[in-house]
Amino acid sequence: MNSILIKGASIVNEGQIFVADVLIKDGFIEKIAANIEAGSAQEIDAEGLHLFPGMIDDQVHFREPGLTHKADIFTESMAAVAGGITSFMEMPNTVPNTLTQELLADKYAIASEMSLANYSFFMGASNNNLEEVLKTDPKNVCGIKVFMGSSTGNMLVDNEKVLEDIFKQAPMLVATHCEDEATIRHNLAIYKEKYGDNLTIDMHPLIRSAEACYKSSALAVELAKRYQTRLHILHISTAKEVGLFDNTTPLADKKITAEACVHHLWFNDQDYATKGNWIKWNPAVKTAADGAGVLKGLLDGHIDVIATDHAPHTIEEKEQPYSSAPSGGPLVQHALPALFEMYHQQKISLTQIAEKTAHNVAVCFNIDKRGFIREGYWADLVLVNLNDPFKVTRANVLYKCGWSPFEGQTFQAEVTHTIVSGNLAYQKGRFTTQETGKRLAFNR
Repeated sequence: MNSILIKGASIVNEGQIFVADVLIKDGFIEKIAANIEAGSAQEIDAEGLHLFPGMIDDQVHFREPGLTHKADIFTESMAAVAGGITSFMEMPNTVPNTLTQELLADKYAIASEMSLANYSFFMGASNNNLEEVLKTDPKNVCGIKVFMGSSTGNMLVDNEKVLEDIFKQAPMLVATHCEDEATIRHNLAIYKEKYGDNLTIDMHPLIRSAEACYKSSALAVELAKRYQTRLHILHISTAKEVGLFDNTTPLADKKITAEACVHHLWFNDQDYATKGNWIKWNPAVKTAADGAGVLKGLLDGHIDVIATDHAPHTIEEKEQPYSSAPSGGPLVQHALPALFEMYHQQKISLTQIAEKTAHNVAVCFNIDKRGFIREGYWADLVLVNLNDPFKVTRANVLYKCGWSPFEGQTFQAEVTHTIVSGNLAYQKGRFTTQETGKRLAFNR
């Protein structure tokens, strides 16, 4: 593997911003210093650019196997790399659902040949596969995924005994989708009785309500405290849920952590009028006050990481009536640009972006030698021009599904280079596809 020398970047890392050179050799960061000379290295002039640790996205749905008409590991990892995401953790609600160790191994085999980004895959839990779940190796699998609310893939775990056994016996991090199914069904029945089949997208956050989210998240926290489970609650979407989490314990010592997603920070229920099903997610995008509460919780340490919940569907699927249109949307290409836009709006700092998208994800999941710009660590790096505006259009989205909820949005910042495990995978619109990403390892 060729050496790469990044010259004169403004490095954003571990609470500081400073100008330095970075030498990359054999996949790792060899040296960080004020002035490095390395005659044989490929040189990148980074003057005026900011260098971040690559985003580690702990929640994506890349749809392979079984749903590759929507997306696949190659196309979505390419979009991720173009957006500055160097590592991803993918969810088990593919077809078939990832409910056995053999099916989990199949996904790793596909990624080893096709993924441009580093990768890990969650083992899925169901009402009847606890024995398989307990075989999962904590050292080379990111976690166990439990759907405590139904979503795409019909993997709802609603057997109370099974749920308790998972929390009691899980050998590793348990990540949960928390929405209370009984509350959702009750709300849906009320709306159907009133409106029949004429339900509309603006009802989505009222059917999949804040109450449903809080009730389920509170149950997950209670179970985790009872059994000392390492719990990570995904996509917090309400201000009320923020209070379930601790911001006094150092992150490395936390047993219960939480994630916020870009779409819950960016959109609110007023956007349904213009965006419609394009912003239909589970959990639902809720009020502006909920979004502000989640952002506040993120910045003050109650919520630990930022992710995308990238979950593409085809244009035809999303154009169906509200009740038929699936929830989820593509986000990996535009998550970091959206966060940098929030930086320009003075809602979040550059060091906080690095912390919440890279440092904290590495700490939460005990990822080996990633998530920081440090000598001896894997070179997962992103160069960004903070003042190079571009407009999102269907012509420039890279997702296989061919659309983005950010269409029409102009972002001020653009990713210029992405380095994945020492490989220059993306440079100003061009990809290097000869090298694939690496399987993530975990210090557990």
